[in-house]
Amino acid sequence: MRELKKYGFLAGILCLAVFVKFRFTGQGLAQTVEFSGADLRKEDWNTVIAEDVNQEHIVVNINGRAYTNLEHGIYMDQNREIMIPADLVRDVFDCSVHLYEGRRLMVETKDQLLEFVYDEDPDTRKGEPRKSEQALIRNQGRLYVPFAVLAQKLGYSYEWDSGNQILTAQSAENGTQLPYRYDLRERGRAPKVKDQGPYGTCWAFASLTALESAMLPEDEVQLSVDHMNQNNSFTSPSKDGGQYTMAMAYLAAWQGPVYEADDPYGDGVSDAALEEVRHVQEMQIIDAKDLDGIKKAVFQYGGVESCIYTTMQGGEGESSYYNREKYAYCYIGEERPNHDVVIIGWDDHFPAESFPVTAAGDGAFICQNSWGTDFGDDGVFYVSYYDTNIGMHNLVFTEIEESTNYDSIYQSDLCGWVGQLGYDKESMYGANVFTARSEEDLAAAGFYTTGKDTDYEVFVVPEFTDTKSLDQRMPVASGRFANAGYHTVRFPQSVRIAAGQKFAVVVWLSTPNAVRPMAIEYAADALTQEADLTDGEGYISTKGRKWVSAEEATECNLCIKAYTRLAK
Repeated sequence: MRELKKYGFLAGILCLAVFVKFRFTGQGLAQTVEFSGADLRKEDWNTVIAEDVNQEHIVVNINGRAYTNLEHGIYMDQNREIMIPADLVRDVFDCSVHLYEGRRLMVETKDQLLEFVYDEDPDTRKGEPRKSEQALIRNQGRLYVPFAVLAQKLGYSYEWDSGNQILTAQSAENGTQLPYRYDLRERGRAPKVKDQGPYGTCWAFASLTALESAMLPEDEVQLSVDHMNQNNSFTSPSKDGGQYTMAMAYLAAWQGPVYEADDPYGDGVSDAALEEVRHVQEMQIIDAKDLDGIKKAVFQYGGVESCIYTTMQGGEGESSYYNREKYAYCYIGEERPNHDVVIIGWDDHFPAESFPVTAAGDGAFICQNSWGTDFGDDGVFYVSYYDTNIGMHNLVFTEIEESTNYDSIYQSDLCGWVGQLGYDKESMYGANVFTARSEEDLAAAGFYTTGKDTDYEVFVVPEFTDTKSLDQRMPVASGRFANAGYHTVRFPQSVRIAAGQKFAVVVWLSTPNAVRPMAIEYAADALTQEADLTDGEGYISTKGRKWVSAEEATECNLCIKAYTRLAK
């Protein structure tokens, strides 16, 4: 095999080096010594192999997905074990992964709960062994776990081939499954229950509760509903309510979130000058009534914002759809939803007879409300799977980063995804043009996908003069997003933009069965009547050759953002 020949050659070089070693006497004469072979200890040999492997292109293939050392930080340690970043485990192994107390990594599947504990003593770069096979290792600021241990315990096959590739597949009997019951409260991942009082702010409470849940247990914070409610770009007073798309726009635009302590709820005052304390870089929308998709999102990421129809006005109200003794709710009818809640778990065996109306079967979502702890089971209740509205509109926060991840955001769609644009076909091009405020490195782009399994390509034009410049676009990234929502695409290599220079971010989208795949901002209704269409310069094209102004042709802004870092 090629690798064996390579390592045999390296061993030969080491042996030769030992053989030709000599000492000099005071007169400069070479002294011969008896050759007894290379004293090559196991740890030295492992070091040689690890260094050589890490200089190659390591690829881990799992169920058709590829992860590499160059893009994802995978490496071979000095004990010749492949190590994978803990923050990558969830996506690689399709499971639930969370860090408790900063040192205990809990990896959870349907019937397994694995614990990896940070081992502060060994230095694997020096060949020191870990205390146990399930020890966490810190390397360059990231926590790592041994790939082989995870693969074995989670039921994956594991094969290393001669081309620095690990071929891994999940056994058929160990396919992705979910437990029949799951409750984020039991995992320390459900935020504090809050009370919206007399205001129509359930949408903001639900959004921020879901966001707080997605940050738990690693990052426990309380975020300001007042700030989200009063500092978004929509025209909606507190008493009139809102919807989850408003929360998406507020967060994607970096208008927030801020801490509750800096902007307390219900005092009628909000400081628009407060700076956001986190950057939300991805929000996924789960398809309507995709019960398994909702469960998986709760299991892997945290609370899912959804909605119901209710005739109740706060926790003290009565409703023919609510069994107060069983904390069980089910509405079956034609009324549209009017209240947002957060799904924090489920119980497939919750009895159908617990609901005051006839449900088609057992099963309920465990939902956290914003009516205080006097309602339900300390603020939590059960909503039947067969409720008309629960699970119809679903939002989960899947990427939340520190507010220092980028230095600047360029955008012209503060109201976000208001409508959709297209050419009566699945695909189209869109381009947004911005002017650099300083010398910067263009590092990522953000945009919405309006349907499942959307393919995308992202291009950059570092020097834009007119639409002819778009013909010179450079490809920087491509891929597919499984769910609709807002996404950030990071570029493998940033693109330098000169101060004062116009530049363009071009996105091609192809959404199956769509006729209008591009998300746009425009003055659609009373909520968006103040949308500013003068703050952007966008262009659209059906095939990327002939471009027209989005503002002039369709009176809209394109929902395409750019993220930059200051040039160094």
